[in-house]
Amino acid sequence: MNIAILGSTSLIARDLIEILSKSEDYILYLFSRRPSELRDYYLENNLDSKRLNFYSYNDFKEQDIYEVIINFVGVGDPAKAKKIGNEIFFITEFYDNMALTYLHKNPTSQYIFISSGAAYLSNFIEPASEKSIGLIDINNINPQNWYSLAKLNAEVKHRAHSNLSIIDIRVFNYFSSKLDINSRFLIAEIVRSIKEKTTFVTSSEEIYRDFITPLDFSNLIISIINSNKKINTSVDCFSKSPVSKSEMLSELSKKFGLSYSIEDNEHGLNATGTKTNYFSILRRDEFNYIPQESSLSGIIKEVEKYLFRNNEKNN
Repeated sequence: MNIAILGSTSLIARDLIEILSKSEDYILYLFSRRPSELRDYYLENNLDSKRLNFYSYNDFKEQDIYEVIINFVGVGDPAKAKKIGNEIFFITEFYDNMALTYLHKNPTSQYIFISSGAAYLSNFIEPASEKSIGLIDINNINPQNWYSLAKLNAEVKHRAHSNLSIIDIRVFNYFSSKLDINSRFLIAEIVRSIKEKTTFVTSSEEIYRDFITPLDFSNLIISIINSNKKINTSVDCFSKSPVSKSEMLSELSKKFGLSYSIEDNEHGLNATGTKTNYFSILRRDEFNYIPQESSLSGIIKEVEKYLFRNNEKNN
């Protein structure tokens, strides 16, 4: 199966590429702005394979045959999302239109768009569900809305192309052992505190998250591309169970010696707004995806991988 991957330099894309490249079932065509750098990355990490092909976006041609296109183009780091501002809207639309143009010429292909839970435009007082209703002050669009609106705009366009096979995967919280611990994600700041043996400072406000890790994310993708279903829909990422901030801090303290302090003011960055229950209870059964990890078990395994790899580098 020929799979084209747009935005193949992103963390979540690289994790998936590493897993898919181990299977003889898939030949991967990796599109990025700097294909030579991406090739060097895989060579340096001993992941070079005859099943990996590296191209620039200018090489993405409608006459080439891809059974599946996966679009990872976007901004993951909250600090970067805040800095790029409304540009994220136009970047998302440009590469999404590239994929849609291909699909119109090749309607039997499947398009997987990596969306976000932010597309719900919810305050997440409650978890996302079938009954969720988006909240937007149309007369006062603020910088925190651009990322959400970019994803929502793409999803609305996709539903309008009901004759095409398009699946939007809404990622709420993703954690990998290869996450940049200098990014402004909550979990990255926690892992940085573990590594540097510093005290992680957070507020007493309880929040709940559902983290999907590389294993289950790849299982979800594989279940979709192997389903051979021509369907136009959205799918929310989920693990076996979400985790609260207090439970996560307690367990990471026990297992990895995390030191943390509870203070009244929040020290994190909320580039897309505060979300108390940033996860979904919406379940689609079209693809028979069954998660293998809970949020907590997945986090613990990925932290163990990170610390092991970090210790190897220092020895």
